[in-house]
Amino acid sequence: MAKKLRLVESDPYLQPYESAIRGRYEYAIRKEQEITGGTPLADWATGYLYFGLHHTGEGWVLREWAPNATAIYIKGDMNGWQKDENYRLQPVGNGVWEAKLPESAMQHGQLYKLLVEWQGGYGERIPSYVRRVVQDDNTKIFSAQVWAQPEYKWKHKAVKGGKQKNGGLFIYECHIGMAGEAEKVSSYEEFRVNVLPRVADLGYNCIQIMAIQEHPYYGSFGYHVSNFFAASSRFGTPEELKALIDDAHGRGIAVIMDIVHSHAVKNELEGLGNFDGTPYQYFHDGGRREHPAWDSLCFNYGKPEVLHFLLSNCKFWMDEYGFDGFRFDGVTSMMYLSHGLGEDFNGYGSYFNGNEDGDAIMYLTLANKLIHEVKKNAITIAEDMSGMPGLACPQKDGGVGFDYRLAMGIPDFWIKYIKEVKDEDWKAGHILYEMTNRRQDEKTISYAESHDQALVGDKTIIFRLIDADMYWHFEHGHSTYMVDRGIALHKMIRLITASTINGGYLTFMGNEFGHPEWIDFPRQGNDWSYKYARRQWSLVDNPNYFFADLNRFDKAMVQLLREKLQMEKDECGTHLPWVYNLWDNEGDQVVAYRRGKLIFVFNWNGQKSFPDYGFLAPEGKYKVLLNTDAREFAGFGQSDDSVEHFTQPDPLYAPDHKGWLKLYLPARSAVVLEQVE
Repeated sequence: MAKKLRLVESDPYLQPYESAIRGRYEYAIRKEQEITGGTPLADWATGYLYFGLHHTGEGWVLREWAPNATAIYIKGDMNGWQKDENYRLQPVGNGVWEAKLPESAMQHGQLYKLLVEWQGGYGERIPSYVRRVVQDDNTKIFSAQVWAQPEYKWKHKAVKGGKQKNGGLFIYECHIGMAGEAEKVSSYEEFRVNVLPRVADLGYNCIQIMAIQEHPYYGSFGYHVSNFFAASSRFGTPEELKALIDDAHGRGIAVIMDIVHSHAVKNELEGLGNFDGTPYQYFHDGGRREHPAWDSLCFNYGKPEVLHFLLSNCKFWMDEYGFDGFRFDGVTSMMYLSHGLGEDFNGYGSYFNGNEDGDAIMYLTLANKLIHEVKKNAITIAEDMSGMPGLACPQKDGGVGFDYRLAMGIPDFWIKYIKEVKDEDWKAGHILYEMTNRRQDEKTISYAESHDQALVGDKTIIFRLIDADMYWHFEHGHSTYMVDRGIALHKMIRLITASTINGGYLTFMGNEFGHPEWIDFPRQGNDWSYKYARRQWSLVDNPNYFFADLNRFDKAMVQLLREKLQMEKDECGTHLPWVYNLWDNEGDQVVAYRRGKLIFVFNWNGQKSFPDYGFLAPEGKYKVLLNTDAREFAGFGQSDDSVEHFTQPDPLYAPDHKGWLKLYLPARSAVVLEQVE
């Protein structure tokens, strides 16, 4: 009898579904053996070294997989964009085509495409493994570009990624194009020079970059990918992206990217749609080909060639660019035949009812195994809203193998709570429950808001809290009640979200200092304006505005948590100390909890400050490390944080080594204390 998988052993509610969990576990093992023949995945997933255009010592070689093609030609600047027999690819077996060309046949910077012919038709295509694609400023047409620059010389070694010694993973999510203040598309180099130092100063130890893979429509946020191996040229050159990553590594910052393997753009001229004249070369055929909600194409993860393409893509970004891992986009859409649309996922049966896409789950399992073969300390994060058990558990335990999963319910909770619940009805204990309601055996990335909460149609948290008063009353000496309330809650929301993590914390670029308004990329509906697709750093750099105070608080919060949240170990490995609820009084709207030697106390009450507010805590002496009400953080400074606090003994709790810790708790404030004796 097969040994029980640890995932099932650790959760008795999963036992009725053991056969399904074991089935997906064994399927991944069988599939790996089938496609690799026993070769390590990291040695097998190297399609980018074979396919695509390569400059060799003897000239050029270009290979393409197009099993339905009858002929393929290279056409471009080098031959006047004509069908030329000198640039014809030859079939070499298994649907693969190849052209070997002399050194003089191509030059760096030239544009080209493939002319693919098939029975009854033909079309211009961009090579599937292309590494450089550019768009003509006038015609807006995309073409492949010959890129033959000297190899980039790396200056710094990669950081250790997800294996953080203290405090967990603190991720700064960013979009290169909107990272500048000017109303334009910003560049890799501008981000490296102007934004990366800000990230390092704040204390974040990881950046997550969106929209790296080439995409035809800028406003898609990079989620409708056309060219999977090409770093988007609208932000600069491959060497400039490598320099950015190299610089981040030199600052001790890991770099991960949003990788989009959940779907692909439908475009045929730019992408993989109908590449060789068949709709099913990379994608499903029939009703499963098109995503019903995203206007995109769905990969067929059961095909060996598709697995080779996507797994090679994972290794490519680490091997060629030095990325330290990935946040996988749209994992829910991948894992279910319904793409998760219309599903409520209200019980374990929702995950094992025949709605799973076994091939997609197998692919994700192999992708995680490959990534960690290539880089032991790589970071993988799953964007999943379904709550699939085992997604962030090791494959050997029956899981899919991600290091983390996004806690997507937290930002949804915050925006709903702020919109729909009056301040006086905020439940302190319920808030803490929502921050910690997760599978304890799977690490998560918590966040109060990401780019999603700021996209056009909604607002950032700070803007929803303060609204129009931000325009006229966000300068020192000119605040209103709405401004004071919004600033206080903004800090408290971030602190309770960041301090309750069981893996990591994420913020989106600019949200750390309360960037106003929303995000809206240039589109027809806004006359192609860049006004809201940028970050106004001048706001945070002006000491007269409250943005500077919020930024100062974020820096203090991140650095405190990284320094003071010491990792602990148990039989499951390294983890952050448990969140122990010390006090929860819904009438007062006060909650307190302990993590290791730190105690966090929140007074959500907007009307009452409490002198000598007492709750039970481990006996000893405590000092204040952080107070959201401090004047340096745009607070009112109502407490003397230099005062040391001692627990007062109580005979009833002496056997438990507990005493009463009494504090002054100003309205709408939170304090972090450390036990020092």
